[in-house]
Amino acid sequence: MPPYDILTYGWWIFGVMVTVFVALSFWRRQPIGISLMFGAIAGGMMGSLQGHGLHPRHLVEGAFTYFDPMMIIFTAIFFMRVIEENGALRSLANLITRKFGRKPALLTALLTIFIMFPAMLTGITTTSVLTTGALIAPTLIALGMPRVTTGAMVALISIMGMFAPPINLLAMLIGQGVDMPYIGFTGPLAFAAFPLALTAAFTLGYPYLKKADASQIERSQTRMSDPPGLSGKNQSRYNWTLYLPLFAVFALMASIRLFPSVIPDIGIPLIFIIGAVVGLFLGEKVRPASAAYRALLTGLPVLGLLAGIGMFLQVMTLTGVRGLLVVTVLSLPVALTFLGLIVSLPVFGGVSAFASAMVFGIPFLLSLLGRNEIVVCSGIALLAGLGDVMLPSAIEARFAAQISGVDNYLLIVRKCLPFVLIFAMAALAIIYWANSLAFLTP
Repeated sequence: MPPYDILTYGWWIFGVMVTVFVALSFWRRQPIGISLMFGAIAGGMMGSLQGHGLHPRHLVEGAFTYFDPMMIIFTAIFFMRVIEENGALRSLANLITRKFGRKPALLTALLTIFIMFPAMLTGITTTSVLTTGALIAPTLIALGMPRVTTGAMVALISIMGMFAPPINLLAMLIGQGVDMPYIGFTGPLAFAAFPLALTAAFTLGYPYLKKADASQIERSQTRMSDPPGLSGKNQSRYNWTLYLPLFAVFALMASIRLFPSVIPDIGIPLIFIIGAVVGLFLGEKVRPASAAYRALLTGLPVLGLLAGIGMFLQVMTLTGVRGLLVVTVLSLPVALTFLGLIVSLPVFGGVSAFASAMVFGIPFLLSLLGRNEIVVCSGIALLAGLGDVMLPSAIEARFAAQISGVDNYLLIVRKCLPFVLIFAMAALAIIYWANSLAFLTP
């Protein structure tokens, strides 16, 4: 058998893998995780022609590459499901609107944090759009905000929630690909996430919240009333205790980081489980088995996606394609490297932000060695995350259109595009001045 020429044959393998993935994703409408798996199998079979045989163990090992993030996702979604079903999220949304309805600037800032919250804990944009975003959207529309503007605002803030600390799955996946632990990201992520989220909120939402009068605020509260069991006396009885699961989660996360020598690191999944268990005894009755089942259904597409990404990357490594991409990116001039960043990551993120971060994020991170790796990784994660509102899938724009009652999700995509450009330029600035921003890391 002739020697394996990666420079010529590797691109063919990569082309076959991407072609199978795209064809199954958009032509056959298969789940992205399944499409990635078959793309990995096709690439492995092609590589076997040159002596790189595909053994089933490679697929199994690849599927479990990101087991830790999978556990974080499932437990975080379970926690969110519990506090949603026991009434905590709805009560908190009602409280924010009722207490700060006449202070539009403060209300805008608090609603921004509220929408971001689920994605901050899970690392998944969809959890914010379909939970807190779905709760707030009717209120914003009742206050006079156009439906398209409402959907765009929820989608953009949710993406920033996915990017914000404490959980940024994109940064986790990129870091794991280069053996970089997920430590020290809180500062760089918060430095970009919250200002950008507030920029979108104050640009899109504040002009309408400022014009809302008292009667509009009262009508909006009737659309976001507390659950039946949390009205009147029951509301006064449970209102503050409903938030104990949130306090428990944040207290455990903070104490582990503030007092590492005293409090052992029990792991993020166990923290979410503890918070969920506390929530089971508060507010409305929650069936644990039903909540876990619904959490699994919600997270299954992302869990399957991570398994597919792991298999895809395992085969890329086995056949040498991953090294070929790294060498190619390393050989690019600096100008082309930054051009490639702003083009490839958001565009391929339109197919899958997670796949974009893994396939392209790792080579670009390696090509930018010499700059602060944590800050650079944060900027790359931001660029990849913007793909959630980019065509062809524009998955978060589709969900945002559903919760805001917009028939054509492309209207929301168009509304988001100027902000996508602003956020992308901010990400490039973060990467370019990474060493100057090193003070944000430990």
